[in-house]
Amino acid sequence: MATTGIICYLRDQGRVLLQLKAEGRFGAGRWNGPGGKLTGGESPEEATVREVREETGLAVRDLREHGTLTFSFGDALEPDYTVHVFSTERFEGELRPSDEGRLEWFAEEALPYDRMWPDDPIWVPHLLAGRRFSGTFRLTEDLAGVLEHELRVERENPQR
Repeated sequence: MATTGIICYLRDQGRVLLQLKAEGRFGAGRWNGPGGKLTGGESPEEATVREVREETGLAVRDLREHGTLTFSFGDALEPDYTVHVFSTERFEGELRPSDEGRLEWFAEEALPYDRMWPDDPIWVPHLLAGRRFSGTFRLTEDLAGVLEHELRVERENPQR
């Protein structure tokens, strides 16, 4: 059964907050939006609020749901992860790193795609454009490349 998780892209004046995942963590050495797994029957929105606070110290609100991505690794017959994707421009608090990794703001037009997950260049531009989407991705066993993918994109995000 696939693990269910969330990811949230915090946006502020043309910048995006990313986290460099710490050694020993899933995705170590890659830049990614704050996120994690759903626990204890919480909704994706509740998990997003909790994970962002734990990993950044920031309280988010007015989450914009962009869609769901499903990931398989290598020759897996069943999906390994299902991830609910959110963004927000509404947050408050003092930014502070956690054990999950270092935090840094990047200009939206200069995201470090070469140091992010290999699927990110395919769908993150749609998130930045405010679109909704859903997709499936099969990554290589070493998680370094995309073997195949399908991404369905809606023209506009109705929540925007």
